[in-house]
Amino acid sequence: MKTRLITLLAVLLCCMTASAQTDSVKEQSGRKILIAYFSWGGNTQHVAEHIASLTGGTLFRIEPAKPYPAEYKPCTEVAKTEKESDARPAIKNKIENWDEYDTIFIGCPVWWWTAPMIINTFTENYDFKGKTVVPFCTYASTYREETLAKIVELTPNSLHLQGFGTTGRNTNGVENWLRTIQVIR
Repeated sequence: MKTRLITLLAVLLCCMTASAQTDSVKEQSGRKILIAYFSWGGNTQHVAEHIASLTGGTLFRIEPAKPYPAEYKPCTEVAKTEKESDARPAIKNKIENWDEYDTIFIGCPVWWWTAPMIINTFTENYDFKGKTVVPFCTYASTYREETLAKIVELTPNSLHLQGFGTTGRNTNGVENWLRTIQVIR
């Protein structure tokens, strides 16, 4: 009798745990996530794809209407000129179902100590009111905090979650960060 009671309690506990996990998945699936990113050399794209694989979010690559030079030095010169002139490079593509997304990750490389000017273009083309914005960036040396802060500054009508920065294609720490900000469990 005691063994049956323990078995019954164990089965009930398993059922309750499975039910709670199902509710948690339903709660997360009710949140629609977009991972919008600009990537020149592939580093930010790699991190964005990792975020999408962990969150189930939809990827959106921010593509310039006029591609940046493929060579590093000419690209940095264009980026510097854009920053100095406060340019707004045109974006080739558009998010058609913007209103469906609740949480927007915005990612980019660090260019000239901040976010590339195409991020300004992106944030000015959409209404972020009522959205949750999560900044992330990739960098070669420093200025991660400035870039994350710039994304927050560009989306003032949003709730902002802690951002994340990493060097190159390094995805170490991404999963822990997503758990910390409660985007995944």
